Amino acid sequence: MRRKIPSTTALICFEAAARHESFTKAAQELELTQGAVCRQIASLESFLNVELFRRSQRGVKLSEAGLSYSRQVSAQLDAVERDTLSVMRQQGASVIELAVVPTFGTQWLVPRLKDFQLHHPQVTVNLTNRTRPFLFADTPFDAAIYFGDADWPGTQSHRLMGENPVPVCCPQWLERQDALEAKHIARLPLLQQTTRPYAWRQWFVSLGMTVEADMTGPRYELFSMLAQAAMHQMGIALIPPFLIQRELQEGRLVVANGHALASAKAYHLMIPERKVESAALRAFRDWLLRQARAYVSEK
Repeated sequence: MRRKIPSTTALICFEAAARHESFTKAAQELELTQGAVCRQIASLESFLNVELFRRSQRGVKLSEAGLSYSRQVSAQLDAVERDTLSVMRQQGASVIELAVVPTFGTQWLVPRLKDFQLHHPQVTVNLTNRTRPFLFADTPFDAAIYFGDADWPGTQSHRLMGENPVPVCCPQWLERQDALEAKHIARLPLLQQTTRPYAWRQWFVSLGMTVEADMTGPRYELFSMLAQAAMHQMGIALIPPFLIQRELQEGRLVVANGHALASAKAYHLMIPERKVESAALRAFRDWLLRQARAYVSEK
């Protein structure tokens, strides 16, 4: 069945005219005559049976329908351009589109990716931040690294490592002490991680303590945000040490208490079942598992 899609030329002319709100400027950008742009947009309006622009002696202005449609068309043309450039760049190479939780990606994965590139120069790994599970069928992603219990339907999971977070704070809060007792920590502002709402409660319970205000305090979505807040003396944070290695080495953050929270949840590489036979993904999976094992054994 033939798709109900207008011509690409008409869409390109419409997107340019909508962006400039001017047929003249759109014509200049596209190196067409103003008449040609007008004809393309008129044909598009006829195809849609919708008025996209309000015409007046002072020029043109997007109609409400035109404004909504222009946003959708612009996003789709951007996506087509991205995909086209990607295909042109590949020239026989393989590309992995990887969704990854942000702080893990920047602090642990990216510093190690050069090793993967050295051993697999024909494979390009593109990273995009995602903090929660999604449907692979609705996205361009080939795999994902996320923190959870590996309960992700339609995927093959590979455990990388646990988190084992510890309380960290700015060095000024320790003063001349080597560590803070848990009862002291309970009286401090507790910085909360949005996707780990029970972390502080679990940490106190693991020490046999019940703390009333263990779920109060400002919430941040990323561990990097928690680290910044802790460094600026806004509170004490529960963060896995491997995500703040530089901050700890430079003394901008210190471990306030060495008791780590053990969790059944972990970082996993998730690969949709329809992609498990991909040679590029198998190479990346094997490399990533070796890197995770090496890191865990070094701790």
